[in-house]
Amino acid sequence: MRTIRTADICQTVEKLCLRANTDLPEDVAEAMENARKGEESPLGQRVLMQLQSNASMAKEQKLAMCQDTGMVVVFADIGQEVSLLGDSLEEAVNEGVRRAYAKGFFRTSVVKDPLRRENTKDNTPAVLHTRIVPGQSVTIRVAPKGFGSENMSQLAMLKPAEGRQGVMDFVVRVVSEAGGNPCPPIIVGVGLGGTFEKAALLAKESLLRPVGEHNPDPDLEKLEKELLIRINQLGIGPQGFGGTVTALAVHVLSYPTHIAGLPVAVNINCHAARHQEAIL
Repeated sequence: MRTIRTADICQTVEKLCLRANTDLPEDVAEAMENARKGEESPLGQRVLMQLQSNASMAKEQKLAMCQDTGMVVVFADIGQEVSLLGDSLEEAVNEGVRRAYAKGFFRTSVVKDPLRRENTKDNTPAVLHTRIVPGQSVTIRVAPKGFGSENMSQLAMLKPAEGRQGVMDFVVRVVSEAGGNPCPPIIVGVGLGGTFEKAALLAKESLLRPVGEHNPDPDLEKLEKELLIRINQLGIGPQGFGGTVTALAVHVLSYPTHIAGLPVAVNINCHAARHQEAIL
């Protein structure tokens, strides 16, 4: 049995939050460069160049790459041979977020209650998803999620008879209705199967996959590629100004489901696809 202090988890979350908000991941940066080269619209190309310049300045000056520094989503995979020592895991995660948002001078966007709307003033609490896995380590993945893109997400409980075509039509319709609101070029996360809440979680988790890396299932890889083509044919383009690059990638995750259901969730990420990971 290995002991890991929750204080170390707190420090890790702090570092990951700071890095996620200021340093665009290499996979996303590479996808943005490929998008600029492939964009056919001159205006779209200029927009992409501005987004790249913004990301570069944010990294150099350690400033937030977007004013909406989001609500922090944390995925924690905890080895079953790990003993956590110290404060609760949830409090350690929230303290790490609290420190990072104060240190980075990031905007605090979380309200205590969805209806009364009083700001918590430290961007906590985070949304924490935990999973017990084999091993003696803890993997922390942090993804601050802005709500310009989050608000464009949708979920549908399709009939099984609607099948693959129904899934494709729903995903494309969600992106079409979103238009320029989620700050394209976007990454489209799709969750298939499970239950109502499982599909949504799959869609969110799929956004953590490196851009350009496809689902290992050949059928789902084909689905991702076909969806990307259809989405980019919508003509929404960078920041909604028109063009051939609306999405950088489509990521699909699936899970077994009930004989009577076909849950489909679409979670959209903006061009500032913030995610960082560490293993303790």
